[in-house]
Amino acid sequence: MSASRKAAARRGRSTRRKRDTRNGRPERRDTRAVAGSDWPPGLDGGVAFAALLLCSFGVVMSYSSTATLALDQRIPPLFLHHVGALVMGLAAGAIAWSMPTTALRQLALPFWTLSTALLFATQLFGVEVNGATRWLAVPGIDLRFQPAELAKLATALAVAAVVARRDGHAELSARRALVAGALALPPIALLVRQPDLGNAVLLACLVALLLFVAGTKLARLVAPGVIAFLGVAYYISNHEYAWRRLVGFLDPWATSSDEGFQLVQSFVAFGRGGLFGVGLGSGQQKLAYLPEAHTDFILALVAEELGLIGVLAVLGGFAALLVAGTRIATRANDRFALLVGFGMTTLLTVPAVVNASVVMGLLPTKGLTLPFLSYGRTSLVVSCIALGILLGVARGNSEAGVPRWR
Repeated sequence: MSASRKAAARRGRSTRRKRDTRNGRPERRDTRAVAGSDWPPGLDGGVAFAALLLCSFGVVMSYSSTATLALDQRIPPLFLHHVGALVMGLAAGAIAWSMPTTALRQLALPFWTLSTALLFATQLFGVEVNGATRWLAVPGIDLRFQPAELAKLATALAVAAVVARRDGHAELSARRALVAGALALPPIALLVRQPDLGNAVLLACLVALLLFVAGTKLARLVAPGVIAFLGVAYYISNHEYAWRRLVGFLDPWATSSDEGFQLVQSFVAFGRGGLFGVGLGSGQQKLAYLPEAHTDFILALVAEELGLIGVLAVLGGFAALLVAGTRIATRANDRFALLVGFGMTTLLTVPAVVNASVVMGLLPTKGLTLPFLSYGRTSLVVSCIALGILLGVARGNSEAGVPRWR
């Protein structure tokens, strides 16, 4: 082809590109830049892959940890409960994914009111288990749920709705920050009454992080933080069960037959697992050595049966979820979506960090589940809803075609 024909061809392609732009049709490379991947529109590949990995680990480890609790049955009932909660959670998450952020914003305060009322009802009609009243029974059916899990999700949405407006200032006003912080006080007080200090502290940290991201000066959070720390110290010193947990954490080997028993057995599980583990289903710590291995200490069972490789895979899944969720939040096309995206990411990853730290002896026992892996139907359903909301924010970003927060 001659040089003149090549030049004409280049001019023709350039003209077609300009015509497409004038007609409002973006070029292919711009569309891919907004979508960010080859996944279906609105479905973030990083979050979807991390969630699929963690849910798969949860199903496998749920069967492994509960099979020994029902040796006379082919399928453990607790495993069926876990799978049923996962299916229910995925359905609820799909509904949350389909909801626009404007609807979430309108429902945030009514949802917070409902969750707080359920926490209050737990004080009056709750079911007591192991000295704590944290469950509400559904009349007519054999089903109990924990309003605390709903309260964390609802409070995050309510705080995001309140602080989404900045009153025309670059920083969040002190009045609006005070109103948002006040929303956290009733559920925190009701959680402490159950008692559920772990979720109360987690909720306080979640609200503080949301206020910081919303533009609250760090100096304004210092005084409430000091007051909260002193309150926790006072609570521990005046409640025997909390004090015993602290003693067991500080010197587990000296109290290995009492307060430190669970933590020592967790250490044994990590030691037995080594690099590659003893094999799926071959763990011994779940045979009455590690109490409640299918709930708060499920990561110890992962360490024993799948080794360090398995633990790193689980932690890597949460790390991927953190990175992808933060990316979604920072690309949100409005302030409320940013705060919701960050809040849901925090709600899914911070409990994982705390749970892993407890199992490894870095923090005192909190009683917090490992999202997607630990047995706990309410926790699993709420985690799926938070995941759906996060993916909904990503869908909103894709539909708006604005990959940056304005």
